[in-house]
Amino acid sequence: MSPAPKPWGGRFSAEGGRAAEAFTASIGFDRRLWRQDIAGSIAHARALARAGVLTAAEAETIIRGLEEIAAEIARGDFPFRTEYEDIHLNIERRLVEKIGPLGGKLHTGRSRNDQVALDMHLYMKDEIRTILAEVAALQRALVDLAERHLDPPALMPGYTHLQRAQPVLFSHHLLAYFWMLERDRGRLADCLRRTDLSPLGAAALAGTAYPVDPEATARELGLAGVYENSLDAVSDRDFLLEFLAAAAILMVHLSRLGEELVLWSSAEFGFVEPDDAYATGSSIMPQKKNPDVAELVRGKAGRVFGHLMGLLTVMKGLPLAYHTDMQEDKEAVFDVVDTLHQVLPVLAALISTLHVRRERLRAALAGDHSGATDLADYLVRRGMPFREAHEVVGRVVRHCLEAGRALEELTAEELRRFSPLFGEDAPAVVAPEAVVAARRARGGTAPERVREQLARARQALAAAGGPPPERRDSGAGPR
Repeated sequence: MSPAPKPWGGRFSAEGGRAAEAFTASIGFDRRLWRQDIAGSIAHARALARAGVLTAAEAETIIRGLEEIAAEIARGDFPFRTEYEDIHLNIERRLVEKIGPLGGKLHTGRSRNDQVALDMHLYMKDEIRTILAEVAALQRALVDLAERHLDPPALMPGYTHLQRAQPVLFSHHLLAYFWMLERDRGRLADCLRRTDLSPLGAAALAGTAYPVDPEATARELGLAGVYENSLDAVSDRDFLLEFLAAAAILMVHLSRLGEELVLWSSAEFGFVEPDDAYATGSSIMPQKKNPDVAELVRGKAGRVFGHLMGLLTVMKGLPLAYHTDMQEDKEAVFDVVDTLHQVLPVLAALISTLHVRRERLRAALAGDHSGATDLADYLVRRGMPFREAHEVVGRVVRHCLEAGRALEELTAEELRRFSPLFGEDAPAVVAPEAVVAARRARGGTAPERVREQLARARQALAAAGGPPPERRDSGAGPR
């Protein structure tokens, strides 16, 4: 006959049980949820008192015990034990040690299924808010750098296919990343809406038979609402998947910015130089200055993408309701949260201290023929179809390449050899400053449009609020 399951964890028999116990225990990583777990337990104790399951005195004794446990964990004095599997049983067992059998009443009307789901909702709500503020801090650094190089405007090549295409303002290029990050903030804020729910009251899967008020408990915990379906409440982790997806898209943008910083700091570009605090030397080559921070920003995107795919794979085949497979959500989410908390502040600091070589930006435009489109537009304004104008200017550019001359060096007389429509004012339209100034449509790179962008960016940052809050120690302890 199989032995009866052991209380307080310890589900496996002694024979081979230690290996299985260690394999299934999550206390090594879910201990960082202790604040959320204690907050949820305090709210549940009050709910049980309102429902008449606990007396007011019993609830108060339980709450005092939980507060003492919180102080123990914060001091580093709490005896985490693997045989109690997870943060929930560790805290509950410690509560019984402190206040006696009364501590066992706390779990009335709830399951670890709705308990762990609640912890993750509370945890993610805190972390997403902090990440939103960190994204805004990076946006602020980009806006500040763009503003510093707008008056007078710093020009640079704009690229397609990594080939010089048309000149743009350096500020315009930076602001492209601002607006990408603004959409990232929108995705995270939208994810926060679906995170702001309480699953408590769902119990194991079918709901609780006790007359608790889940909506009152949600309000006490600062959550906006409750799940409509108890099975859904404990079965899904779509709010975590949504966070990981938003984080993956955010890391795409951060990685692209990192890649450009790596390229721009190379000798071949020489557009920027990172501060010594955000670059390293070579172990063998004294002349090297490696953009390690930008490279690691680029590299860490891979781990975030992997965690998204990992959790999607875990969840895709699970029937309702809870399964221990879902324990795999935490390490993935925790690592992505930690990665973003590393990447966002250090990248903001790198941008804030970045040295921009304006002369190299401008010099890169010399002789690149990037005013060719404007020369074709000149002919279009004089009645020539664009495709014909494109062909004419193509011959002009080929002549420049064969003669070793820049497009802006040609005179009006030389241009008229290719078309009589070129007037005396034609050479002026290919100057980089003229090309930039001509892009006056909303969203364009003309200085007045970029100033408008900056104003709108400042408005968006004002709506985002202040700097990120100081992060609390996760309480995760050594791993």
